[in-house]
Amino acid sequence: MRRSVLLVPVADGGLWSVRSGGVRWICGFTDEVALARFALHHTRGDQPMDYAALLGARIVDEIVPTLGEPAGLAVDIATEDGSMFFPPVVGIVPDPVAVDAGAAGEGPRS
Repeated sequence: MRRSVLLVPVADGGLWSVRSGGVRWICGFTDEVALARFALHHTRGDQPMDYAALLGARIVDEIVPTLGEPAGLAVDIATEDGSMFFPPVVGIVPDPVAVDAGAAGEGPRS
């Protein structure tokens, strides 16, 4: 995921995201076909969907920490049996914004 270029829809001046389970999920897609499946459900058929091409690492390392709330990355959410979720936990997002950083029984991570 970190080295993959993901297509992230842009709406209202920001990256497309949804909130579920107390987490803000940035939605990314592995290719234009996967993005088109998503667009069919979220735009009128005659409306183009603007998107940004971003490395997965940039999303989780740079963008997620700026959101000010638990956030992760959801990939290919319109693809049946192909969705992947990268939650806001240690090892995926930077430790300072990971929801499990400093959990009971764990020492500080560096």
